[in-house]
Amino acid sequence: MPVLNEFSDAGEWMDPDLVPRPVVSFGASGTVTASVLEEQARFYSDRKEMDFHRHRKGQLLLALRGILSCEVQGGFWIVPPQSAIWIPCETLHKITAAGTVECYVVFITPEAASTLPPACCTVVATPLLRELLIRSASFPLLYPEGGMESHLATLILDEIAMAPTGNLHLPMPTDARLRKIVDLIMENPADRGTTQTWARRVGLSERTLARLLTQETGMSFGRWRQQFHLMLAVKWLGSGSAVQQVADDLGYESAGSFVTMFRKALGTSPARYMAQRKRSS
Repeated sequence: MPVLNEFSDAGEWMDPDLVPRPVVSFGASGTVTASVLEEQARFYSDRKEMDFHRHRKGQLLLALRGILSCEVQGGFWIVPPQSAIWIPCETLHKITAAGTVECYVVFITPEAASTLPPACCTVVATPLLRELLIRSASFPLLYPEGGMESHLATLILDEIAMAPTGNLHLPMPTDARLRKIVDLIMENPADRGTTQTWARRVGLSERTLARLLTQETGMSFGRWRQQFHLMLAVKWLGSGSAVQQVADDLGYESAGSFVTMFRKALGTSPARYMAQRKRSS
C-alpha cells in the first residue's frame, strides 16, 4: 500500500484484518494529530494512546523515530528507535506513542505467523528487516500473489523469526492490590517509598507484598521498580529529555547515581545508548 501521510485520503485505508493477504504492511510519512497509530501507521506528535484492543492478525510495529510502549495482560514493553515489538494474533494490547514517532506496521495472518514467537516480545530490527518493511509498505494493498511481493513477504517472516529479542520488558502483576501500587508508581515515578510504605498503603504486610510480587512477576519490589525506571528513562531520553531531567523525574539524588544504575543495567551510559540508537537510524 502507498505510504500514508497527513494528506492521504481516508478512502485509502482498509482494516488489515480484512485484507486477503498473509502479510500486509503500512508505512508512515508526515505529521498528524489524530490518534491513529495502528489504524493508519502514521507519524505522531506529542503523546498518543489507544485503548486496549485486539486484531485477528498478529502485528509487528517497527519504530524508526520516537518511542513506542505496549501493555498486554502480564507485561509492559518499551520499544526504542530502531527496535520493534511483535504482538501475536488476538492479543489484547494497548499502544502508546511518545514524541514524534515514525513507524512501520506489518500485519500477519495466524497461518503465516505459526513460526513466530507465541508471546509478545520486542525484537532488534536488523538492517535487512527494516528495509524489507519499508519496501513492502510501498506495495499495493492487494499485491499480486506468487510474485516478487510474496517472496519479500516470506523474507519478512524469516527475519522476524530469527531476530534477537530485546530486554526492555516489565512483568505486570494482576493482583488488584499490586496493580494499585503499580498504577500509583506509574503516576509518580519519583516516589521513593519503601516496600513497607507501599504495603501499608494497600493494606498488605511487607512480607505478603514481597511474596505476591515475586509470584506474579518473578522480581523483588526493588528490582521491579528499577526495571520500570530504566524503561521510563529510555522512553524519556528518546523523547529528548536531558539526563539530569530524567534523574530528577525518577527521584534519584543525582544524575551520577542514575547513570550508574543505567550503565549496570544496559552496559553503557545513557548518552552512549541513545547515540548508538541515532547512529543506527
